[in-house]
Amino acid sequence: MKFAKRMDQFGEGVFSRLADMRKARVAAGKTVIDLSIGAPNIPPAKHIMEAMAREVMKPSNYVYAITDTMAMLEAVAAWYKRRYGVDLDPEREICSLIGSQDGLAHIALSILDPGDVMLVPDPCYPIFADGPKLAGAELYYMPQKKEHDYVIQLKDIPEEIARRAKLMLVSYPNNPTAAMAPKEFYTELIAFAKKYDIIVIHDNAYSELVFDGRSWGSFLELPGARDVGVEFNSLSKTYGLAGARIGYCLGNSKVVSMLKTLKSNIDYGVFLPVQAAAIAAITGDQSVVETTRKAYERRRDVLCDGLIEAGWQMDKPPGTMFVWAPIPEKYDSSEKFVKDLLDKTGVLVTPGSAFGPSGEGYVRMALVQSEEDMQKAVDSVKASGIF
Repeated sequence: MKFAKRMDQFGEGVFSRLADMRKARVAAGKTVIDLSIGAPNIPPAKHIMEAMAREVMKPSNYVYAITDTMAMLEAVAAWYKRRYGVDLDPEREICSLIGSQDGLAHIALSILDPGDVMLVPDPCYPIFADGPKLAGAELYYMPQKKEHDYVIQLKDIPEEIARRAKLMLVSYPNNPTAAMAPKEFYTELIAFAKKYDIIVIHDNAYSELVFDGRSWGSFLELPGARDVGVEFNSLSKTYGLAGARIGYCLGNSKVVSMLKTLKSNIDYGVFLPVQAAAIAAITGDQSVVETTRKAYERRRDVLCDGLIEAGWQMDKPPGTMFVWAPIPEKYDSSEKFVKDLLDKTGVLVTPGSAFGPSGEGYVRMALVQSEEDMQKAVDSVKASGIF
């Protein structure tokens, strides 16, 4: 059998390797507190699940969805107007996704030809780079450095790279660093994109998961943003619909239209009961958003305060569902540290090397366990003496 050369770029995914490590430890009769995969464990509110359950029982809903329902598109437009103050044309400027991962994996295919340059953050969520690789793009990594609070420095992008670039992706609040960029960054970003004729994708999956009284908005709020690009948003974390798989691409009508055309050739739309659940989520009682935010903030405090007390120096994240922490100086490999941490404490985290060249020297911890399990993780680290 012969396979595509493009697969040479893709080894076994880091999360598969971590899952194997977890299974081996469990098989040996040992416990694992898994903070590796950012899989939300807070379920949807009852009214959201009930809306989906009602629609699941209707035989007529088992047809191909093909296109988004107008009811959902109008609900999404109303959500963006209410939450962010952004007016969107439901038919021209909104496209559903089978989760943001689907859109991030495919949108590059609608914009990039083989050899085109795409600018991606470094470190970054793996699909940010893997989607463009599928399209045959040449990647240029934009460093997110601690000395700049993990905010991309657009002025450091070489002129020849900027002129060749066709597409760029940014994401704040950021996965994995949890950084939040100032408004000035977005003003500079829009000017940069206009100057070099670059399409911008802004991933805004964590706009509701910001802590300590902070707030966050939308890229599309800024003047000129819609001229240069689109925003991705997701209901996975905010409303607990991670497994139901629904998100949105919103903004520039040309970009949205091209993505719709591509998707019309590769999928049959979002399952109608999931669209109904999405409507219930974004039009229903929004107190569930604050409840979810507070849950993640409390988990962050238990984990970070405890680990700092144990001797692990790190910054408490201002948002997202992740903690980005440096590994001890005695380690020169984040993967080696992850293995030792699991062996000595039973706590499983993700090596920073999985997130790009600048990720080495760090690990990412996901706030996806209960406060009780977070405390168990802290206690185990303290008892291990690893710090």
